[in-house]
Amino acid sequence: MNEFYKELITHTDNWVKRVIMKYNICPFARQEIESNTIRYLVIDETKIAKLADKLVEEYQYLDQHPEVETSLMILANGFGDFNRYLGAVYLAEDLIEDLGYEGTYQIASFHPEYCFEGEDFDSATNYTNRSPYPTLHIIREASIEKALENYNEPESIPERNIAFTERKGAAFFIELLKSCKSN
Repeated sequence: MNEFYKELITHTDNWVKRVIMKYNICPFARQEIESNTIRYLVIDETKIAKLADKLVEEYQYLDQHPEVETSLMILANGFGDFNRYLGAVYLAEDLIEDLGYEGTYQIASFHPEYCFEGEDFDSATNYTNRSPYPTLHIIREASIEKALENYNEPESIPERNIAFTERKGAAFFIELLKSCKSN
């Protein structure tokens, strides 16, 4: 693996640990970090058709490796524009349906310029889904269902995260994301 890829993975791992886990944005992340069941991979494809091939490969990889709980596909090039990135998200979701993986996998999306529909770009709320790099998160649905069985009021997670990000403010998260890019 080249140094550039290692750096992207390190920064993304820092983000998972320093933001997602530390501030409990995803209350299920700690277990996967401690169990070392997160797969990080860098995708260097810029063409949507080539990205489709990589997504199919990753779904198949997860099929064959049940010990891997979840995959974070870091899109190294070509998806820095948020609208173009959304096309990659829709592609990943469409492939799940087309390949018969509904109920098996789902996609969570993260991007440095993530902006929820109806939110101002600078709203702190967007930081629940902002990451150092464009990232497609492939999640096993069975794992989500199992985790939710032991979690009181899972529907409160998004509201809690929004309240937290608004309380901390965008400036806090800007600095926090910058810190993730330091080794």
